[in-house]
Amino acid sequence: MSTRIVVTGTDTGIGKTVFSAALAGALDGFYWKPIQAGLDEETDSQTVMKLSGLPAQRILPEAYRLRTPASPHLAAELDGVTIEHGSLEVPEKDRPLVVEGAGGLLVPLTRSITYIDLMARWRVPVVLCARTTLGTINHSLMSIEALRARDVAMLGIVFIGEANVESERIIVEMGKVRRLGRLPRVVPLTRETLREAFAGAFDIGDFLKGPIR
Repeated sequence: MSTRIVVTGTDTGIGKTVFSAALAGALDGFYWKPIQAGLDEETDSQTVMKLSGLPAQRILPEAYRLRTPASPHLAAELDGVTIEHGSLEVPEKDRPLVVEGAGGLLVPLTRSITYIDLMARWRVPVVLCARTTLGTINHSLMSIEALRARDVAMLGIVFIGEANVESERIIVEMGKVRRLGRLPRVVPLTRETLREAFAGAFDIGDFLKGPIR
């Protein structure tokens, strides 16, 4: 079975999709966003297609495409859609697959199930993306605790943004988690500049190692 990785975040809007595009491109694999909430602007799958360099057939279609940019449970209710979370399974492919979640770990998919519940069932290793700005220590350590409480294996943590050496250090030390690297804000953001930034900040082999419990 090829490598499968779930990319999640400590919060929404931290750059998780850009990182997912870079990772999927570096792995020359597949990308899947199970649930897309919000269709008026560029979707995450469209962003990944633009930035990853992957052919269109390697961007897997979303299981649910919801119009409203809101928590999946609310967007689904407003759209009159029932999210059948039990049918959401991570595909097996002949190349690595990057699966991107929505927002943080406790984002509700329904009124009884959150994304982390899905991850616990999937048993696929997780990469946790964290911003480097104020508040990241609390959000990151709580996310690490939540993953461990549900026995979700972590490949490690990725920081996104400008360097914040002490925050990054204390999160890694207290969380006892592998630091995979830090992706700086890339300006201008293009396929080429993202590929270059990722190559300079990460060792792709680290994403192919076993998770740390």
